[in-house]
Amino acid sequence: MIPSLGLVAAAILLSAASGVPALFLPRKGAWGQRVALGLLGSGCATGLAGAGLGLFAAPSASYILPWPSVGDALIGLDSLSAFFLVPIFAVGGLAAVYGLGYWPQARNPRSSRKLLFFYGLMVAGLALLVIARHALAFLIGWEAMALSAFFLVITEDGRPECRRAGFIYLVATHIGTLALFGMFALWRRATGSFELCAAPGLGLGAMNWIFALCLLGFGVKAGVMPLHFWLPGAHAASPSHVSAMLSGVVLKMGIYGILRMLCL
Repeated sequence: MIPSLGLVAAAILLSAASGVPALFLPRKGAWGQRVALGLLGSGCATGLAGAGLGLFAAPSASYILPWPSVGDALIGLDSLSAFFLVPIFAVGGLAAVYGLGYWPQARNPRSSRKLLFFYGLMVAGLALLVIARHALAFLIGWEAMALSAFFLVITEDGRPECRRAGFIYLVATHIGTLALFGMFALWRRATGSFELCAAPGLGLGAMNWIFALCLLGFGVKAGVMPLHFWLPGAHAASPSHVSAMLSGVVLKMGIYGILRMLCL
């Protein structure tokens, strides 16, 4: 594995694990949040270093994840991936620092551990989908991001308006996910593979259907009008640093997905 991709992979693991220690530490203490911030901050710093190197890496750099049932999965790093990794790790780390004072665990013992766990998992999912070069790896990252964002939106799940916003978000995000399932199924039929590599020989009909499903699936996540109906409630219900991640990073994953498919 090339150094830049290795750094990003390490950042994903650190981010995903950042909220785990807090699950076993006292609810009302501050150590769970501090440990989570330390792990996530280390992961984000490592990821930014990998993204910086990736901006100048060879576009063909990739790594095979053994997964025989789907023909193995691929992750890779090129300039487009590196460009989107920068806001993922920069905003992810800075928003977590803000959350240390905005949502202290001592004052929010009921919800803080859930927030810490799913926040780190969301950052990891975002980074994974950006470096995915295989439909399965992409969808794993996409669902990790989408489901983590749902649990973050309903952080204050005792409030009816939060539960309502979370339900609307969940319906919207899985409409998009169903469209992506269809898009990748058509991609597999047209190319013979789930690998996300250049396919210049696609027929016009297949291209049109793939593009239409691409616009629907990624347009919901990007909040493209009229698919933005989930946005106001989700932003209002979320803690401020989670809302910053939704608007500053998660919405941009829809743009990334459209750009990635257009590049193919």
